[in-house]
Amino acid sequence: MPLALLALAVSAFGIGTTEFVMMGLLPNVADDLGTSVPTAGYLVSAYAIGVVLGAPLLTGLGSRVPRKRMLLLLMALFTVGNLASALAPDFGWLIAGRFLAGLPHGAFFGVGAVVAARLVSEGRQARAVATMFLGLTVANIVGVPAATLLGQHLGWRATFLVVAAIGLAAMAALTRLVPHMPVEAHQDVRRELRALGNRQVILGLLTAVFGFAGVFAVYSYLSAMTTEAMGFGASSVTLVLALFGIGMTLGALAAGPLTDRALRPTLYGSLGALAVILVVFPFTVHVPWAALVMVVLLGGVGFMTTTPLQMLVMNKAKDAPTLASASNHSAFNLANAGGAWLGGVAIAAGWGWTSPALVGAVLAVIGLAVAATAGCLDRAPSPKSRVVAAGSRATTTEPSTPVPPDTHHSSRSDTHHSSSSGA
Repeated sequence: MPLALLALAVSAFGIGTTEFVMMGLLPNVADDLGTSVPTAGYLVSAYAIGVVLGAPLLTGLGSRVPRKRMLLLLMALFTVGNLASALAPDFGWLIAGRFLAGLPHGAFFGVGAVVAARLVSEGRQARAVATMFLGLTVANIVGVPAATLLGQHLGWRATFLVVAAIGLAAMAALTRLVPHMPVEAHQDVRRELRALGNRQVILGLLTAVFGFAGVFAVYSYLSAMTTEAMGFGASSVTLVLALFGIGMTLGALAAGPLTDRALRPTLYGSLGALAVILVVFPFTVHVPWAALVMVVLLGGVGFMTTTPLQMLVMNKAKDAPTLASASNHSAFNLANAGGAWLGGVAIAAGWGWTSPALVGAVLAVIGLAVAATAGCLDRAPSPKSRVVAAGSRATTTEPSTPVPPDTHHSSRSDTHHSSSSGA
């Protein structure tokens, strides 16, 4: 794999750390700024809103900017946002800093996924994209626990100063390792917007919203489940979150080669497995070893959905994949917000601390249904009929040979479209 993928992974590590660390720092921030923990929770929402709005906006504005320069500009904005968070004098300014840090998130991963796919040969694009996402998963194993401990001992501002330093290191790596990629002649915002209207792209984004919401319905309350349902002490929360991160990493490692081999089957299998694990999860939480195994499996199958979804929207957007790829991260953050909200509704209704898992299972099944519908529509034969003239007689015949389903060969065909279009 090219060293440029390392630069992308380092950048993803910094982004993943700042995205998830706030969940562990909410009590510290609330105490320091004189607000409640629920109010401090708006800092998580501010970042997510930044991602949702920034992905299409910044990608569109940068459609004519060479991709290496665009990556550097986005990482610079990320660094400024974290520095502003560290220096925020009050809660309002911290909200603004979190929003600013979230703005480049989706656009960076959108552009980065396209760059990663262009760095490797045909048939290895999904593995390249998964390698970039490894930085995001490793952040949940190392970055988030370490940054949380740092914030607890030296103050939450120290955490964001360190993340800003990671941003500077990522910019140096991008400058040194990522090759120059000129703007393609066909690359413009109007073409990107037309690609975003593709039916398969829209269905892919909906799959991400519903399917990944099933993961966040549980992950958002995993800390509380650790102490309230699993029976572990508060000191075990970091361990449980790290196990979830290990599962995410294993899922990312498996997703790359599986997606290169068979894209849609990988997506169907991961969503189906996610639904099953979420149904089983509430019945295992009272057995300590089984609960920990389920946490790893949940992180693994949950994150295994990200690479096939990323490749799917890039492939179906054909020669304008960047905006679709970035919008996929807006979809993931909508899933984050929606899953957390629905899981919270279940807990508030008195259904118990494990009830978000069953809510998540329903969401995963909806995501699987959307993905299966998209697959059926993608395989549907053309409705056009052929008219065969024979003397004065005309016979109309309907196509009788169905299009082959998404198997090993159809997945490679999708990848070829991505490669030949500049992805």
